[in-house]
Amino acid sequence: LLHLAAGGQMAGCGYSEDEYPDAPPIAGGGGQAWHMGGHFAYIATISALMHRSVTGEGQYIDASVHDSCALTTEAHVSAYIYKKQIVRRQTGRHASPTKSDPTQILCKDGKYLNGGVNNRVTVERMPSLVEWMSSYGLAGDLGEEKYLDPDIFAESKSHITDVVSSFLKNITRDEAYHGFQKLGINSGAVRSPDEVMQDPHLDDRDYWAEVEYPGLGIKLRHPGPGGIFKGSPWQISRRAPFLGEHTKEILMEELGFLASEIDSLSENKVV
Repeated sequence: LLHLAAGGQMAGCGYSEDEYPDAPPIAGGGGQAWHMGGHFAYIATISALMHRSVTGEGQYIDASVHDSCALTTEAHVSAYIYKKQIVRRQTGRHASPTKSDPTQILCKDGKYLNGGVNNRVTVERMPSLVEWMSSYGLAGDLGEEKYLDPDIFAESKSHITDVVSSFLKNITRDEAYHGFQKLGINSGAVRSPDEVMQDPHLDDRDYWAEVEYPGLGIKLRHPGPGGIFKGSPWQISRRAPFLGEHTKEILMEELGFLASEIDSLSENKVV
């Protein structure tokens, strides 16, 4: 039996302080707090089902939306309570009491590359990085041998970051993404939902699953497995249930409620 405790906490989100330092926080739409609580309820439900498959015993799950929100904010609440520090919003990276380097770079085609330059470019990668940048004529002075000295490299990190960031702003997102991939520099292309659905990499690994919706007479594309498991092949057995589709079945067959009791719960908007 699952009980999801109601809560009024909202996820703090809004404009980045980098762009709008004086902007007030704005509440995110779409039931942010309920989604957080739902994630933890889902984890608890799966754990309870696994426990029941072994012991035959059911469990009562009590998921607190407030606690879920507090945990989802990671160190933000504890930083305020114990250190009296107020974290700042930072686009595409963790909120922190101190400002960190931006990780999202706007490229020439108006699309974003996600991957901070400052903490990803190392002295070992400088030769191959400079060679790539030079092919565009945008390496600046980074080809000078002095930048291969670890001490000078560390002292010049801000300048190196500025030159590399300027280079990335003069090429397209996918050029930047694939170029960094070839150099072994961790980064990611920020894609819209439509772009993700057309990602050739996901097609190559047969990521998408076509799921039938018998009542609607259609098939819809669903996300597939996070990994490829050769020993235990993964598959979607059926479509996701509609909202409230199995409520009566669970209440009557699993919990022993009478039809009259379910009608009463429905009239009072409990279920």
